[in-house]
Amino acid sequence: MSGTLNKVMLIGHLGDEVKMHYFDDKNCVGRFPLATNETYTNKTTNERVSNTEWHNIVVRNKAAEICEKYLTKGDKVYIEGRIKTRKWTDDKGMERYSTEIQCTDFTFLTNKNEQQTQQPSVPVSSAQPQQTEQKSVVPDEDDDLPF
Repeated sequence: MSGTLNKVMLIGHLGDEVKMHYFDDKNCVGRFPLATNETYTNKTTNERVSNTEWHNIVVRNKAAEICEKYLTKGDKVYIEGRIKTRKWTDDKGMERYSTEIQCTDFTFLTNKNEQQTQQPSVPVSSAQPQQTEQKSVVPDEDDDLPF
C-alpha cells in the first residue's frame, strides 16, 4: 500500500462552549476542547488510575454553526476528522505550534431531554420550563414498552 492515512475518531465530553470566529467572506470556524478519559487498574498497587487527554477540535462553516447551536459544555459527542498541526507567532514574536483535530463528521451522543432533567440548575426563561416539561411527558405517553 503506497498511500497514507490521517484519521481520528474520538468520543468525549466538551470541556467548554463552542467558540465561533467569523470571517468577512461569510465563512466561520468553531473551536472547542474535547476530553477523553482512560481508566485502568495499576497491577502493582491495585489502584484505579484515570487519565484525561484534551483535544482541540476545529469545525468549519455550517457544521460549526450546528455545533454552536446544539452543543454545550459537558455534552458527549463523537468526532471524526484528521490531525493538523499549525504554526503561528504569539504576541512576543515566538513561534508556536498547535495540534488540532479538523472535524469532518460528528454525532451528538447526549440526549437533550435527559440532560434537562438531570441538570435543573441550567438557567432558562420562565416560559421554557413549561415547554420542556411538556416535551418530556408526551413521549412517555406514546411509549409502548411494558416496563
